[in-house]
Amino acid sequence: MGRRSDPRLLVLHGLRLKGVAAADVVADAVGLEPAEAETLLRAAGVEGFAIHRDGLLAGWALTPAGRSEHERLLAREADAARARPTVEDAYGRFRRLNPGVLDACSRWQVRDVGGRPVRNDHADAAYDRAVVRDLTALHARAAPVCAQLSDALDRYRPYGRRLGFAIERVRAGDTDYFTKPVLPSYHTVWFELHEDLLATLGLDRSAEALVPADTAHPAEGAS
Repeated sequence: MGRRSDPRLLVLHGLRLKGVAAADVVADAVGLEPAEAETLLRAAGVEGFAIHRDGLLAGWALTPAGRSEHERLLAREADAARARPTVEDAYGRFRRLNPGVLDACSRWQVRDVGGRPVRNDHADAAYDRAVVRDLTALHARAAPVCAQLSDALDRYRPYGRRLGFAIERVRAGDTDYFTKPVLPSYHTVWFELHEDLLATLGLDRSAEALVPADTAHPAEGAS
């Protein structure tokens, strides 16, 4: 088992991944109990690291000070656990899978018909089954990456469970779990894992674009 994170870091981390979220959503994302997450979020609010928003998009969110504190705590944890080399290696493996996952999600939403992109109405069952098979093959390669990360830092442990749940729901016919944003769909959790890796390593997406990625088809085997 990897190093356990400070619960105070975990709630800030959950907000970094979610943007705006209720305590129970943060708790599920980072492996805390909802009551503990609520208590810690309220404490973060008192410290000025989080703020609770009302209205249409209600929930907790990081303040600028909270974002800085989160970055400080992430860097301190990675160094204390000597986890940075493992996370960097796993990030490289993630990067090789990422184009395939994004392509599968895109093909689930949009089809090429006569050289023209059209919305996938899911009337072609054979087409949909092929896309699900591709995502399933990619998930089989992603699971060891999640395990590698959780062996370094325990806060990565929920990703394997959440991605596994999403792929099983898709394979069972509940295909909203492929890409639907308001659910912990495969695409939603994958995006959060990507953001987590970038945050932990102190990278941003613009810098990442300069790093070549392996665009091999998922059927070509494990990385």
